[in-house]
Amino acid sequence: MFMSAILEIFSSIFYFALHVVNTGAFPRALSRDEEAFYLDKMQKEGDLDAKNKLIEHNLRLVAHVIKKYYANGYDQDDLISIGTIGLIKAVNTFRADKNIKLATYASRCIENEILMYFRNAKKSAQDVSINDPIETDRDGNALTLIDVIADEIDIPENIDTKINIKKLKGYMEESLTPRERMIIEYRYGLNGKLELTQREIAKKLQISRSYVSRIEKKALSVLYQRFSANEESKKA
Repeated sequence: MFMSAILEIFSSIFYFALHVVNTGAFPRALSRDEEAFYLDKMQKEGDLDAKNKLIEHNLRLVAHVIKKYYANGYDQDDLISIGTIGLIKAVNTFRADKNIKLATYASRCIENEILMYFRNAKKSAQDVSINDPIETDRDGNALTLIDVIADEIDIPENIDTKINIKKLKGYMEESLTPRERMIIEYRYGLNGKLELTQREIAKKLQISRSYVSRIEKKALSVLYQRFSANEESKKA
């Protein structure tokens, strides 16, 4: 998993953990004027708090879209994670001049993200690792897929991602218990761990899936607060 994708997943779970799990309810939907106000501040001023508000107050869309999927046996928490990534992408890319409501656009993005997740899961058995050799160079050295695509990577974005990942690892070491770190590492494939579902982690650790879910959400809430505190210190 690319590091930018990891950060996006963490961001999605942070909002769900803080605003749904901890309060037991979804935040109310924004009025049209409120939505327009926060969109304007986010898009014109790059206001992070405005972006957070738009995500937070549209989380109910995620729950609405995923209902038809977890009823068919899919893991609800995994679908919430994937669906909220779609919501974040929707908020990031939405343009008011396209004559479409944010809720309509976001619902499409959420469903697209979930469907893409299902398609990728079906193809996973045939996936080629980016570290597998695909050819050799003129000196006979093996070239991997990551070597070939490296030139296409956005260098500034890549550097920023690495900085955030370094912060994330530091926060995990400082703020999480060993068990919390282990569960987060397995859930998101960090530090060389194989990415697992909550049920797979529960089986591995011989605890219940609901207990894994509670530990995960508590840990993500702690990490979110550390990132938020860091952002606030930058503004000061």
